Amino acid sequence: MNIAGQTNPVNDRRHEVDLLASLAQGPPLDPLPVHPGIDASVPHAPRRPIALRGAEFKLALRNALRYFPTRLHATLAPEFAAELRQMGHIYMHRLRPTHYAMRAYPIDRYPAKCQQAAAVMLMVMNNLDPAVAQFPHELVTYGGNGSVFSNWAQFHLVMQYLSQMGEDQTLVLYSGHPLGLFPSSPAAPRVVVTNGLMVANYSTRALYEQFYAQGVTQYGQMTAGSFCYIGPQGIVHGTTLTLLNASRKYLGPARGMKGVVFVSSGLGGMSGAQPKAATITGCVGVVAEVDGTALRKRHAQGWVQEVVGDGSTSPASARACVIAICAAKRAGKPLSIGFHGNVVALWEALAAHARETGEVLVELGSDQTSCHNPYLGGYYPVQLSFEEARTMMSAEPERFRRLVTDSFVRHAAAIGELVANHGLHFWDYGNSFLLECGRANADVFENVGDGGDVASVDRPFRYPSYVQDIMGDIFSLGFGPFRWVCTSGEPADLAVTDAIAARVFEALLDACPPPDARVAGQLHDNLRWILEAGKNQMVVGSQSRILYSNRRGRAALATGFNDAVRDGRLSAPVVISRDHHDVSGTDSPFRETANITDGSKFTADMSTQNVIGDAFRGATWVALHNGGGTGWGEASNGGFGLVMDGTPDAAARAESLLLWDVNNGVARRAWGGNENAQLTIREEMELNQQLRVTMPHDASDACIDAAMKTRGSRL
Repeated sequence: MNIAGQTNPVNDRRHEVDLLASLAQGPPLDPLPVHPGIDASVPHAPRRPIALRGAEFKLALRNALRYFPTRLHATLAPEFAAELRQMGHIYMHRLRPTHYAMRAYPIDRYPAKCQQAAAVMLMVMNNLDPAVAQFPHELVTYGGNGSVFSNWAQFHLVMQYLSQMGEDQTLVLYSGHPLGLFPSSPAAPRVVVTNGLMVANYSTRALYEQFYAQGVTQYGQMTAGSFCYIGPQGIVHGTTLTLLNASRKYLGPARGMKGVVFVSSGLGGMSGAQPKAATITGCVGVVAEVDGTALRKRHAQGWVQEVVGDGSTSPASARACVIAICAAKRAGKPLSIGFHGNVVALWEALAAHARETGEVLVELGSDQTSCHNPYLGGYYPVQLSFEEARTMMSAEPERFRRLVTDSFVRHAAAIGELVANHGLHFWDYGNSFLLECGRANADVFENVGDGGDVASVDRPFRYPSYVQDIMGDIFSLGFGPFRWVCTSGEPADLAVTDAIAARVFEALLDACPPPDARVAGQLHDNLRWILEAGKNQMVVGSQSRILYSNRRGRAALATGFNDAVRDGRLSAPVVISRDHHDVSGTDSPFRETANITDGSKFTADMSTQNVIGDAFRGATWVALHNGGGTGWGEASNGGFGLVMDGTPDAAARAESLLLWDVNNGVARRAWGGNENAQLTIREEMELNQQLRVTMPHDASDACIDAAMKTRGSRL
């Protein structure tokens, strides 16, 4: 501190550089650090079931110990065995860093030889920041099991490799494990990440638990394992757009959001965005959460404005929430209510109220519990309190599974009654809710009718996926969640990028000829978002931003940022990226590709091709994952990061990469028959004469029906 009591920036920088110098040293081994204990001040991952016995348990220990010299094995082996028994996984808590705060530091603080490596170090540490991550000490960023690394030895080794990396080397990561630095070229990615990739027949939940416990794979979710998570603002923006477009579709464009009630569940790392998005749109948002810690966090943050309920299984608690919803609807003002209790109890109370009064109280509904992980803390059964469920899921896993199954059935029944009789419009939020309800034999399927197959993998659900019904056409226009991180860590730099983004979108709206009305609507929504972004105080962790943009907008944003770095308006490089939940980034038949109707939504060519194409078009790093928000084996997804450092090389990389990264998915959706995608890809081909895409010639129903009647004809 100086005489005036103010922080000295020079001293702060020097101190942070000294602190982070240890990142270049690798795992602390000589001596081993004192075990820091389990810190009760941060949330911790639920105890995983012990999936290993006998030889498998020994193999897990052997796999963990190979990160360490043999002289340390006698000390670490019993400690790791205890972790495995007590937690279901070897996290190596002894190696958790404690002498520096885990957060995104300015890029010039990192002990790296090249800026690209330093940018990756920044992004990794942001994903593990306790203000950002769900279970930071278990290296889980969000979604209950979306991991950055499998253990802390991997963290230390990766940071050491990044500190050593030159511009002609590539770091290869296998599900968190750093295979090593390999010679490459400056044009190659600096890091290539894969997470959870399995030989197809072995991508099952049971085997995931075994292989994760053995330390040979991990669930990277989407941006957890690719180091591109930016906190909840990404899902706030996506949920805001979903609510706006859902209201237009289901309630009519003239209805507006005043007095509209939206009910959902989950206030964790991703789902916690829902109450904030509701108030941004102007509606009443009611979100149930069984975990009092998560609810209090969102309330303290200001994203939940009122809290109702006591966390018990008492029906009176849910009825109190219904009373609060009635009052909020009458007031007609934007409001976010957090219900401390189980959402199934709330839906049942809402159904009872509707039967008694005939009132249409809730117009919009969804669910954002982590149903991809329903038996290990992603979904809590209505019959138990939060504490009872945490105990039972590990102590009596089979009984817990039965209660979860029964809870799904009750959940679906209450929603079904409100949809059928009381004006509710419900959609699956891509969290595998309907998939798990279906597996529980809940009443969520359409009546099949003639020509259907009840055993078909593509049996239709009664309710749509939000991508299928709301966001899919937006993806097909080429719009998706583009994001960026200001590596200086300076709010002033983020404000500069916001201003650049606003000018870009204003220019796209003012273009001649003007954009199609469907495109203009998305541009208007996102211009409004970026103009209000500072006021909405979305930043958690790194100085970052998100908005939905098409290819033209993304390219203009990348160019604008690169120019601003070059001419000094931005004080440090900008990392551009996107959510994997994007136009081309994910193949997931019940979410991102749910509106592709040619039968190909169960294939994974698009996401795989996308990562390969991004890698040789200039990405700084790429990642390809099994899983994502819908669950292990239910999706393939990938992403990239690209450092915009003000150089002509960065500008050329961005132009090439973004043209492919967006249009790959648009072309696939056009071939699948989507009209928005066909409009978009034709415009893109007009703009770039080197782009040539195969377009479909759609057969009429009459032609197909006539062919089906000619069964007796012979070739």
